[in-house]
Amino acid sequence: MATATEGSGDATSPKSQQDILTEQIHEGLSELRRPWDGLFLSGLSAGLDVGFGPALMAVMLTLADFSFANELTKELLMASAYTVGFILVVLGRSELFTEHTTLAVLPVLDRQASVGQLARLWSVVYAGNIVGAVLFAAFLAVIGPATGVIEPAAFTEIATGLVEHPWWVLVGAGVLAGWLMGLLSWLVAAGQESFTRVLFVFICTSAIALLHAPHCIAGTVEVVMGVLGGTGVGLGDFAYFLVFSTIGNVVGGTVFVALLKYGHVARSGPRTERPAGW
Repeated sequence: MATATEGSGDATSPKSQQDILTEQIHEGLSELRRPWDGLFLSGLSAGLDVGFGPALMAVMLTLADFSFANELTKELLMASAYTVGFILVVLGRSELFTEHTTLAVLPVLDRQASVGQLARLWSVVYAGNIVGAVLFAAFLAVIGPATGVIEPAAFTEIATGLVEHPWWVLVGAGVLAGWLMGLLSWLVAAGQESFTRVLFVFICTSAIALLHAPHCIAGTVEVVMGVLGGTGVGLGDFAYFLVFSTIGNVVGGTVFVALLKYGHVARSGPRTERPAGW
């Protein structure tokens, strides 16, 4: 996941919305102009790294023997585990497709990049993410049970929770996940310290987990683990999940973050200086 460069203002003062938008556009342009092989490798890395969240979820289910003190405890622990993969992606600065449903769209809205460039970035990063996620899931489906840290039933429970919904539910819930990932990109740009950025990642991605909103890349790890290591989940279920969750994620990040954030900041008028002593 690409992170924003430091703003030009005082490091101790909060960034303005214009500062954030400028940094997001600059970062988006940098990614749009990267060679395709670099984008693919970065996307591959992100797809692999994000898998540690679902992996820890499966370990947690196994260690708890599928029995938690109450449902709230289970949801909070699983949500916390889910965030780990995203934190690794942010700190590793690799490319995640759902971030670019906002970040890479902004230069297009600002007429500094073309739709063709956006389509190129989306396709390369998405492919890298999916390949990485599938490889991680395949590896874990073998190693997890072999080492005794994961019961195959954990793979099935996690995957089933994502593929059992009607298509319109997957799309609608996917909108929420894409929306939160777009906000994550915006908030990470606003943050000026690593701790603050990690906190933003934790807040946004734990919200995705608690809402049971499908994230097309992390969800690929979850569903493919069920296909390869569990029972009752097939390749058709994976294709069904991937198509409708991706549609929802794209709509959420593009419409509810990129279009709205760009629209209100671009039309906010000239920037005014803060009064002395503010």
